[in-house]
Amino acid sequence: MSAKAEDRNSTSAYAALKDRFHRLSALGGAQAVLHWDRATMMPEGGASARAEQQATLSLIAHQTLTAPEVADLIASAEATATALGDWDRANLAEMRRLHAHATATPTDLVGRLSRQKSKTEMLWRSARAANDYARLAPELDRLIGLIREQAAAKADAFGLSHYDALLDGYDPNRRSADIDVLFADLESFLPDLLQRVMDRQKAGPARLPIDGPFPIATQEALGREVMAVLGFDFAHGRLDVSHHPFTGGVPDDSRITTRYDERDFTESLMAVIHETGHSLYERGLPEEWRYQPVGRSRGMTIHESQSLLFEMQAGRSGAFIAYLTPRLRAVFGGEGPAWSAENILSYYRKVGPSLIRVQADEVTYPLHVILRYRLERAMIAGDLHARDLPAAWNEGMKKSLGIVPPDDASGCMQDIHWPSGSFGYFPTYTLGALAAAQLFQAAKKARPGLEEALGQGDFSPLIQWVRENVHSRGSRQTPDEIIVAATGAPLGTAAFRRHIEARYLDA
Repeated sequence: MSAKAEDRNSTSAYAALKDRFHRLSALGGAQAVLHWDRATMMPEGGASARAEQQATLSLIAHQTLTAPEVADLIASAEATATALGDWDRANLAEMRRLHAHATATPTDLVGRLSRQKSKTEMLWRSARAANDYARLAPELDRLIGLIREQAAAKADAFGLSHYDALLDGYDPNRRSADIDVLFADLESFLPDLLQRVMDRQKAGPARLPIDGPFPIATQEALGREVMAVLGFDFAHGRLDVSHHPFTGGVPDDSRITTRYDERDFTESLMAVIHETGHSLYERGLPEEWRYQPVGRSRGMTIHESQSLLFEMQAGRSGAFIAYLTPRLRAVFGGEGPAWSAENILSYYRKVGPSLIRVQADEVTYPLHVILRYRLERAMIAGDLHARDLPAAWNEGMKKSLGIVPPDDASGCMQDIHWPSGSFGYFPTYTLGALAAAQLFQAAKKARPGLEEALGQGDFSPLIQWVRENVHSRGSRQTPDEIIVAATGAPLGTAAFRRHIEARYLDA
């Protein structure tokens, strides 16, 4: 066969792959919307029917990706990949990665996992509300067993540890050995830093109470207004309510959820900003690669870096809170010193041990994540069973934060991740916080007026910078390659430490 004929065959194989992955992407979008629907508006009695629907879609997607001809098409396209452009070669490499993950999981396990995830997640919702971990534990144990079965299959296929095989699905090329180094570094300075910050805050001015109630309808309207300020496009998305804030859907149909407390508006508002950061990332991905693997977001460390960039780095900056304060006074009818920018900022920068991860400050948050990381590694290794999780959780909380949950609802049942089968996800929250600190530092250097713009409610300099340096890269590079290209340094703890010291000790 001539070289030209080989190129034509390769091009034809690659074109067939692109068509297949386009269809898979559309199918994934349908699954994402079904998940959003289940979490926000589906009646409890519909859980089993929805579980069957999602299991069926998961099987269809798995069979489409693992069909025998896919491996042949990939091999044919790779044989003469030099005929492809840079983006197409990266797309082909990502196809290979996704195919390898899919073929490593037996088809029958895909259906069993999907059904068990749906069952356990729905049970978690009611068990958490009733503070009844004993009812959740048996189903969680069954789910962990299936996750361990999947981890073993992937570990054999990739030559990785069981936990690393799961981690690779959330953060490509990341290994627990790398995380161990970063987390050990954090633990070497965070306890002392935490104490210094708390001592300084204790010696400072007393925080004045901000009296409610804060009507949910008003909070929702404010959240939508802030989302618009950040650049959220309501023609391509919406805001709803769920038990746990999250972002779902697809780039052109972004679904954000939050939860409200009439006694406190601060948590919901920052959750909205956090989830808007996720949505902006999805919307900013390269449009020409929208339905291809290379056009997807690049793992959860990068995703979390975008949400935390907007929530922690920009959203809790003094400049933005100063901009936001007059609007808070207007919508909630606030008056007096309690509604000053300085006092409101003190609420968003209050530091101290707390029970709930999503309410934790940015100094203690990594300690919440490190605990979950170690517990889930023990569960995947078979060293920790679901029935023993509450005791292990409470012991870890006491050791790392000096507090013990009064019940399981505010302890090991507070997060949706494990009941929904997301093992390997938790470390990306803190990896994302480290990356967010590096990215914000780089963005401020590249855009000298960025902080002043935030003080005017103008996020365009920050958005433009991340569009160019993060969003536009899609999945063309590994997470670490994106971070190095954007910041000039590999992922580390130095920028995060500088940020914490500057915000809480030097200000």
